Amino acid sequence: MPKKGGKIADVPKEAQAQCKRPKLDAAGSPSILSFESPDSLFKSLISPIEEEVFFREYWEQKPLLVRRNDVLVAAYYQSLFQLSHLKELCGQGLYYGQDVNVCRCVNGKKKVLNKEGRVNYVQLKKDFDQKKATIQFHQPQRFKEELWKIQEKLECYFGSLVGSNVYITPQGSQGLPPHYDDVEVFILQLEGEKHWRLYKPTVPLAREYNVEPEDRIGSPTHEFILKPGDLLYFPRGTIHQADTPHGISYSTHVTISTYQNNSWGDFLLDAIPGLVFDTAKEDVALRTGIPRQLLMQVNTADCTKKLSSLLRRLADSLENSRELRSSDLKKDFIMHRLPPYLGCDSDALTPGGKLPKINSKIRLQFRDHAIITVEPDQENADEIRREMVYVYHSLKNRRETHMMGREDDTASEDGLAQQVVSEAAHVPWGSLHLISDT
Repeated sequence: MPKKGGKIADVPKEAQAQCKRPKLDAAGSPSILSFESPDSLFKSLISPIEEEVFFREYWEQKPLLVRRNDVLVAAYYQSLFQLSHLKELCGQGLYYGQDVNVCRCVNGKKKVLNKEGRVNYVQLKKDFDQKKATIQFHQPQRFKEELWKIQEKLECYFGSLVGSNVYITPQGSQGLPPHYDDVEVFILQLEGEKHWRLYKPTVPLAREYNVEPEDRIGSPTHEFILKPGDLLYFPRGTIHQADTPHGISYSTHVTISTYQNNSWGDFLLDAIPGLVFDTAKEDVALRTGIPRQLLMQVNTADCTKKLSSLLRRLADSLENSRELRSSDLKKDFIMHRLPPYLGCDSDALTPGGKLPKINSKIRLQFRDHAIITVEPDQENADEIRREMVYVYHSLKNRRETHMMGREDDTASEDGLAQQVVSEAAHVPWGSLHLISDT
């Protein structure tokens, strides 16, 4: 899953109208997935494997291969993205590096064959046919509504960003060398067949992408051919490589990925500063000054016992507290996730009713797209900062920029947070009545 960051090209106004996008989905391919709820979507995605079995035996542990041999599933998967769609997509203004990568694995290394600027379909197809290059299409949910529907529901299900890439590889070719990723991976085989080899992780549940040389990874633990309608899952850190066999004109698959930087370690990095700040208000030990010239010393090993003692005090404080607040992770998720899929029914995004009062009961219409936090007043710079209740939502996020970074991620978050009650000191948390719209 590509990391967020970097600037993207301006999106033309006509491309921003979600309901005016060209319909690229294949006709006559009814969905075999259930979109009634995030839970039902995930259960139908991994069917016939039971949800409980998946998380008990496979999630973050080992690969899972689901062979379908079902023409209806295969037809639906093919409708998600096809090689034949590239010509029309290139006409919408795609750019090398940003939207499309062209590459091939040569002698165990990735060779990038990108041109400069805008993607020309004729040149792209020439590289595909003559240079046996793999076409990697970044974040197709920006253009394909069915993938938007799937990934939006999966983001609700996991509570984590969900990205995707499409890989189209001609016969007798391989796009990427053996490597592992920092994401949980779900692969849907859309067209043709792909030969996969999986290897034992050298770094279980890896936190970053890395290429592994052939002489280090040993023999495959799993080797198989994916066919249309099949699904493959493997945890982050799983070393893998894939090629299109001879005799198969080309292979198309979509990689749906999630849980990047979403570990307990990441949560602690986000939450511990707030815990230290809050605990220091009550515990004088945390307010005691550090030894003179400590910051000037190269070796601070003498402080480890003191730090261990303070960490135990923090742990005791956490045991007695009501919550461990995570703020940045929550905001990052809400700011960068997909908006709800509504088709052309944008009226559902229009708020209804009067502005709430202190004792109002509030209905959150899109509960899966909102989080509630209690934090210091962001607009009050007084020495005594009031605590406020904020609702953050993703209703106005732009699908066109999903997982592509933002032009200015450091900009103001105007419009992101909506204040719904005044001072928490005067309005206890329990007096805020929220009704989830089910």
